[in-house]
Amino acid sequence: MPELIWEGKYDGNGQLAAPPRVSLPFQTVETVNQSAQERQMALMANRGGAAGEWRNRLIWGDKKYVLPSLLDEFAGKVDLIYIDPPFATGADFSYKTKIHTGETASGSLDLEYQPNLIEQIAYRDTWGGGLDTYVKWMYETLVLLRELLSESGSICVHCDWRTSHYIKTQMDHIIGNGNFTNEIVWAYRGGGVPRNAFARKHDVLLIYSIGTNYTFHRQYVPYSDATQNLVSRRGGVSVDNRERDLERGATMPDWWTDINSLQTWSPERNGYPTQKPEALLDRITKAFSNEGDLVLDCFVGSGTTVAAAEKLGRRWIAADMSRFAISITRKRLLSLENVRPFYVQNMGRYERQAWQGAEFDSGAALREYRNFILKLYHAEPVRGYEWLHGAKSGRMVHVGEVDAPVALDDVQRVAEEFSDVIGTGAGAPTVKGVDILGWDFGLEVDSDAREIARNAGGISIRLLRIPREVMDQKAVAAGDVHFFELAWLSVKQSVNGRELTLTLEDFSLPLDGVPDSVRSKVTDWAQWIDYWAVDWDYRNDTFNNQWQSYRTRQNPTLIMAARKDYDTSGPRVVVVKAIDILGNDTTRRLEVTI
Repeated sequence: MPELIWEGKYDGNGQLAAPPRVSLPFQTVETVNQSAQERQMALMANRGGAAGEWRNRLIWGDKKYVLPSLLDEFAGKVDLIYIDPPFATGADFSYKTKIHTGETASGSLDLEYQPNLIEQIAYRDTWGGGLDTYVKWMYETLVLLRELLSESGSICVHCDWRTSHYIKTQMDHIIGNGNFTNEIVWAYRGGGVPRNAFARKHDVLLIYSIGTNYTFHRQYVPYSDATQNLVSRRGGVSVDNRERDLERGATMPDWWTDINSLQTWSPERNGYPTQKPEALLDRITKAFSNEGDLVLDCFVGSGTTVAAAEKLGRRWIAADMSRFAISITRKRLLSLENVRPFYVQNMGRYERQAWQGAEFDSGAALREYRNFILKLYHAEPVRGYEWLHGAKSGRMVHVGEVDAPVALDDVQRVAEEFSDVIGTGAGAPTVKGVDILGWDFGLEVDSDAREIARNAGGISIRLLRIPREVMDQKAVAAGDVHFFELAWLSVKQSVNGRELTLTLEDFSLPLDGVPDSVRSKVTDWAQWIDYWAVDWDYRNDTFNNQWQSYRTRQNPTLIMAARKDYDTSGPRVVVVKAIDILGNDTTRRLEVTI
């Protein structure tokens, strides 16, 4: 069989280079639409080490980590895989969002989100070396997907004229040319027309199925009027003497012209540049899976795959490296009637632990790690302190640990040590300011750090997030790593009997990624919030989304107050989460007595 060769396909010993296989645990950061009873059952199951009820999963992470990490649990168990991988265009990671300036859909301001450094590097890794890097990237993806696919399952790869022939050659080798089921041509209207070529008006769906008994349900299209008249005149018997059901229609061919691409005015549109129509995924899902089967999409984008899977009663796992994709998909799922509970997950501290173990000498890993972060923050290391690790522009710097969020106790100890040593010797801090760098922050930190600062004599404390880019060697080499301050969320609480009312009072976020032209037109802090949710009875576990309000293209109004009637009186811990228009989340932890 002819072989597709690319640079780096074989190692120095002539062996086929295997894809990276870093398997990491998933960290659940949010449960959505789970009842109080289901939550209690899940808590009891976790304490007893038992496997809980199935939950669909929405995972924020790069497929190079997500797919190997799924293998332990799902190798050979996925019934349908659909992927729509990036095409050869720089727009794949860009996204146009809206800042709503009024209560109608027309009252909005476009903000084009440019891909962050991690996404830019991922794009360069995919296409930066031309076809060599692309086919290598696809090979690594397809090998892992093949291992996840069940013996009755199918995989559908959505591609276009630029990549279809390369991808098919790879799938022939990895999955087997004898397992090739269909090349479906999806022809559509819309789009531009080149001056020196025929209009490119179709995509290709390459479908491979595993085993001889793969799931397939024939699909049908309505007969033409002429055919219906002919069959009717013949009494329901066709020319070839087979019965035909006029209501069911004719067997669907492998070219699809009845599903159009999404137009800019389509109600289904959510602004994602590569969004596909739900009718397309609905047809694929119906054809190649059964109710209850498991569907996987590791480039979920606008969420079309999981929306179709959810409506058709399939289980699903979806992943994407873009925060925007995760935020959009979550909102899309919440808009569905009776959406089943699902988890929002990432690899959080586990990914960071693997990175720290690989990058720094085990004997001095903590010191080397802190010095590395300080260097990227343009700060100088300092010695002689336990909680103060560096200095920058007269301010002291604390570097949070890789495997734990910065907690309120950490902030308290930083402030106490700063108060003890300020002005007490060579190298001691002289400016009353501390920058606290952390990967994650405890729920109460952003709201209570200011109180700690006041009690410690008016220290200026800034909380800044360590970006994921520091784990990418190419991002570090580019020298474009930025530490952003945490956003600030203020929530008013009001209790009347056993009724609690929460009202958003204020919100601010770092505006480094927002153009000046956009900043000047935003007149209200609420315009920065895209979505907010409440966990009415936080149990020191995962944030449980029990109420939410979010903006959509059709309804941009955000409800600013939420109410809850409790069955019993007593103290409660309530957590509020806000998602800004850039896809970042900010939380507030409130202690309430009902």
